[in-house]
Amino acid sequence: MSVKSLSSNGDPIEVSDHAALLERVVLHQVEDLKDDGGEPSKMELNGPRRKSMVGERFTERIDNKVIMALLLWYFWSGCTLFLNKYLIDLTDGDATLLSCVQMTCTIALGYFAKTWSMGMYPIEQSPNRITIFSKDVIFIGCLRFSTAFLGLYALKYVEVSFTETVKSTAPAFTLVLSSLLLGEKTTRMMKLSTLPVMAGLALCSATESSFNLDGFIFALATNISECLQNVLSKKMLSLHKVKFNPGEIQYATGLASILAQVPTFFLFATGQAWNDMTTLPRAFLYILNGIFFHFQTLSAYALMDAVSPVTHSVANTLKRALLIWISVIVFKNHVTLYSGLGSAIVFIGVLLYNKARNQ
Repeated sequence: MSVKSLSSNGDPIEVSDHAALLERVVLHQVEDLKDDGGEPSKMELNGPRRKSMVGERFTERIDNKVIMALLLWYFWSGCTLFLNKYLIDLTDGDATLLSCVQMTCTIALGYFAKTWSMGMYPIEQSPNRITIFSKDVIFIGCLRFSTAFLGLYALKYVEVSFTETVKSTAPAFTLVLSSLLLGEKTTRMMKLSTLPVMAGLALCSATESSFNLDGFIFALATNISECLQNVLSKKMLSLHKVKFNPGEIQYATGLASILAQVPTFFLFATGQAWNDMTTLPRAFLYILNGIFFHFQTLSAYALMDAVSPVTHSVANTLKRALLIWISVIVFKNHVTLYSGLGSAIVFIGVLLYNKARNQ
């Protein structure tokens, strides 16, 4: 006996017709997924697709894990920055070797960060979800290494405060790149509120530094590379069909960075690099710096996973202003009226941005 059901217009249809109709619907969904640039996963066939955030404002998440990631990011950034200063500027270390050690540590420690988040981000049990042969992973990996490499070379020519002056334009670069590459929409007040943030940091740090053309070029290149790296990393964290966790991106992009590390090391490493590698106390400091760098970038990815690229850039600017003041205390630099005024403007700008973001 055949089982029948009613169609939308009231006509009886066979169950086999239902099956044929369902098969056609599934095939259409599969074709749509293939048109998006890839094979559909089981999750995409059995459940709703991840909502695209292109052309919309990112949905941000602020909770205890995010706050912890922010505080850890600030702490590890300070540790990395001041040890960078000591190794590269004060003791004439090799910037190429240090950048390679930093990225190598992100590979070694990033392998464990894929499945152990230390409470900073959620872990989804799905092995083999990311490959180093992805063009996005390779590009971000090379950008990560270039950011570290260029930033360390900038310290050879200019003070920390000068590099932070140049990097004060990061929110503007991020606004443009995030709009072009991700289609992120920001309100007019959010855009305007980044102006006092950038101006305040520039005022805070410009009075503490002297201009050097080589240092300026390296610092500007570092800024552009870092902004582009952050925007593309946000794309992998949020806009891919499969959501990658910060540990996976840390490990995979670290591996991909080897493509840039190896030729750069043989082209730019000096005799000092070989001396430092064979001197135990110096080698220990390089490795310690690499560990600091790993936790700095991992906590930055954990924060980026929860907020938009522009919010991340504004938080980064506030971090830089705080680090300038800490460097004033640590290195006994002279404090000027403009430094205090600039810091106050940065804090006001961050408060205005936070208010505009919540509207």
